[in-house]
Amino acid sequence: MKALAIRPLADSAVTLELADEVGAAAAARVAVAEAAIRRAIQLNHLPGASEVAGAFCSVTVHYDCLQTSQADLVAGLQRLLARLEPADHPAGRSWRLPCCYDAEAGIDLADLATALGLPATEIVARHATVRFRVYALGFLPGLPFMGDLPADLSRPRRAEPRTQVPAGSVAIANRMCVIYPWVSPGGWHIVGQCPVPLFDIRRPVPALLAPGDTVQFRPVTRATAEALRHRAEAGTLDLAALCEGDADA
Repeated sequence: MKALAIRPLADSAVTLELADEVGAAAAARVAVAEAAIRRAIQLNHLPGASEVAGAFCSVTVHYDCLQTSQADLVAGLQRLLARLEPADHPAGRSWRLPCCYDAEAGIDLADLATALGLPATEIVARHATVRFRVYALGFLPGLPFMGDLPADLSRPRRAEPRTQVPAGSVAIANRMCVIYPWVSPGGWHIVGQCPVPLFDIRRPVPALLAPGDTVQFRPVTRATAEALRHRAEAGTLDLAALCEGDADA
């Protein structure tokens, strides 16, 4: 594997561009590189490096400029990448997450139906058949950017973003889908709500999802969604029951 470009971020980080287009192939390259760099940091094979973070098409490596030079770090990263072979797609877990698509949860379904020329029920049915792949986490802790939404359901972001999007909102824009872990501003079209908490500091790994995971939504009623939300708040929701294991199995 070879970086398409290496960009310095001041004197404390470098970004390695590994792909030029968001998608499964880019996610695979990022996943392989991120895992290898993380192992190298743990084994002290990259002196001075402290952290690695993956994005859609790149990884950023943070380092201490008092312990290593940028040139030495970049040379070490290039040697490491040269030994790697990108997988066809990143390995991950397969999730079936509940989603309530009623009018109260899917507040943009009516507008989407008009814009797409499809009944809201058809939009829901198509959305729930897609097996999304998590490409990256970002914007908010635990928020997954997932693709790919079918082209015939694709719409640009809202012209006027909302100042507050409810926590758990499942939303789409262009060819992507996200789940908002927290109340936050947002300009994506909300089609439903997932009652499963995506980020919980009490868990050994706070973020539920990770790049390489796949997600398919299971339509549930409002009553079921509320019951699941209460169980999550009480700490009795069995997250393992929502995971089907290896995404490639």
